[in-house]
Amino acid sequence: MKSTGVQRKALAQGLDRLNEDVRTLADLAELAIRKAMDDLHRKEAAEAEEVATLDKEIYGLQLAVEKTCVDLIALHAPVAKDLRTITTCLGITTDLDRVGRYARDITEAEEGLRKLEMGDHPQLADLIRMGDLTIHMLDTAIRAFTTRDAESVKDISKFDDSVDDLHDKVFKELVQAMKDRTLDPEVGAHLVLVNRHLERIADHAVNIGHRVVYMVTGEGPGRGILPTKALREQDTS
Repeated sequence: MKSTGVQRKALAQGLDRLNEDVRTLADLAELAIRKAMDDLHRKEAAEAEEVATLDKEIYGLQLAVEKTCVDLIALHAPVAKDLRTITTCLGITTDLDRVGRYARDITEAEEGLRKLEMGDHPQLADLIRMGDLTIHMLDTAIRAFTTRDAESVKDISKFDDSVDDLHDKVFKELVQAMKDRTLDPEVGAHLVLVNRHLERIADHAVNIGHRVVYMVTGEGPGRGILPTKALREQDTS
């Protein structure tokens, strides 16, 4: 019995460390996208280097979390809720790593826009609005993970619908402006990339929300381990 108690304590300590690392990873990912969007709003590269550094930190911490997850499973053979927690954390780290990567990609697109001396475009306001919605979704999903509040993210897809609507609107307007030759094609291409990256980040926020629901309730088989079908199809890079 003593041995079982010691093992149980070790597992509990490992889970506490895992939760803390995932929260830290989430803070870094959210900070990266906030800084990327600040640069877009101000049209300057004040945060670009910091975003690149954050992306590297996120990747490094993701690898550490993955090792912790594997060790916990191998050493303690967790079951039921503990196993769901570990597999959910493993999945969330993948989503957060992608968020960091997209934040860096956004700053790279912004660098291209600055080199082209981009002026004001009607779509910028919509992109900034998309960024605000996406950050809100990510914050909501991570708060749900921290507080184990599955109810708060059951309808997270509704926010994603708003992001998708803005994405479609911006894409159509950019394509039309390039056809009409009222928008430089290079500028338009960079704006299309920013538009797409934001839509992808929103998808990852939804995915995190779904994972939290699985972790807390057990609903949605496999969501603690694998991304949704839509996200698997989209994230092939």
